[in-house]
Amino acid sequence: MKIITRAAWHARPPRSTSYLASARGMKIHYVGEHVPITLADHHDQCTSLVQGIQREHMNRTDPEPWADIGYNALVCPHGYVYVGRGPHRLPAANGPGLNSGHYAVCGLVGDSGLVVPPAAMLDGLRDAIEWLRRTGAAGTEIKGHRDGYATSCPGDRLYRWVCAGAPRPGDHPAPGSTWTEDLVEQLPTLRRGDRGEHVESVQGLLQARSHLEVKIDGSFGSATENAVRAVQRWGDVDDDGICGPATWPVLLRVQ
Repeated sequence: MKIITRAAWHARPPRSTSYLASARGMKIHYVGEHVPITLADHHDQCTSLVQGIQREHMNRTDPEPWADIGYNALVCPHGYVYVGRGPHRLPAANGPGLNSGHYAVCGLVGDSGLVVPPAAMLDGLRDAIEWLRRTGAAGTEIKGHRDGYATSCPGDRLYRWVCAGAPRPGDHPAPGSTWTEDLVEQLPTLRRGDRGEHVESVQGLLQARSHLEVKIDGSFGSATENAVRAVQRWGDVDDDGICGPATWPVLLRVQ
């Protein structure tokens, strides 16, 4: 487990804390707004994002400021677990009346930009879950924020992972689980000439796999196509330069 303490990310001291003896499990969250795709390739931006989330939570005015960052833990695309409120601390992010039942764990993906949780993040989320079970008397339940509260959080992609039992990448899914297939079905087939945020996601994943010649500009050009071909050859799939159902799992490292 790669953990980043509050001191290491320069967290502001909480105004107050409330003790939580135990919880039934955890609720998984996402950021719920635009997260730059460059986060996947620049870990220093992850700390800045966590600091910004704490600042937003503690400075909010509707209906009132929170005493601290709302989550017990946050996990970045590189698999690092940032200590938020930490174990045995009541979260604030689950919704009125729902915080005492579950810890709150946030994956640093958004509703635009970086929207696909990389394998390292899923691994880190499992680390955070097991850490809170081990040190915070958390039970076995793993739910999404939307379970019991009217919200789109944690986004469709993370929620499908939750519904599949929150497996570690590479784990054999439970019988009947089709998280990988369901996630890939929602992702478009992309080829040279395409543009948009999904192309940015491909380019961010390519950069994270050391294809640094690829610029994150949302335009599927020759450099992106060549890098996709290289990843396809590495993943032993047809190297046609098209990012489709056979290639997304290789990029996401969930095969």
